[in-house]
Amino acid sequence: MATIARGARAVGRGVREVLLTLAAIGGVICIVLVIMAFTGGYSLIMFKTGSMTPTIPAGSVALVQKIPASDIAVGDVVTVDRDAALPITHRVTGIEPGDAGDVRTITMKGDANDVEDPAPYTVSDVRIVRGSVPALANVIVWFGSPWVLGGVTLGASLLVIWAFWPRRERAAAEESSRGGEQSAAAGEPAAPEALVAAGTRRRDRRS
Repeated sequence: MATIARGARAVGRGVREVLLTLAAIGGVICIVLVIMAFTGGYSLIMFKTGSMTPTIPAGSVALVQKIPASDIAVGDVVTVDRDAALPITHRVTGIEPGDAGDVRTITMKGDANDVEDPAPYTVSDVRIVRGSVPALANVIVWFGSPWVLGGVTLGASLLVIWAFWPRRERAAAEESSRGGEQSAAAGEPAAPEALVAAGTRRRDRRS
């Protein structure tokens, strides 16, 4: 029974360490994304449609970076903001100079579309796609549910308690064990050799 209990504790410690490691990795990723957003103009966008399939299928999440329109090249996949409509992310097919130095008029087309977008876009900056991960948008949407967020918060709280509570119990048990050993040592009778040595020292002093 003791062997089974020790095995169960070992498995529990292993699971705890894995969960804590995953939580730490997630925290580091969030910190890195925040730093990138403030220092490099990076952000994340989700693809709800398949107009960029197969390059970027529906349900993907892309990392984009804000750049001036003067840096755009034909073939880039960029996100353009539109008035009274959602932003659109398509591939650049043509570039023309605008009225100002940094302004460009661009034409775009989705990889899955047969024709270009109906009208060109006049922009001073865009968000260029630096990379994408398929199907990640579904995971983000799932985690955005209030029930899931509540469950994750509760799970994280329980994980913290699980991570630190057993350590305090072990420390208390070790202190109790050391205290018992010291008490036992204080209550033990002196060894015969120690008594003989003490008696010899007393006779030497009298003589």
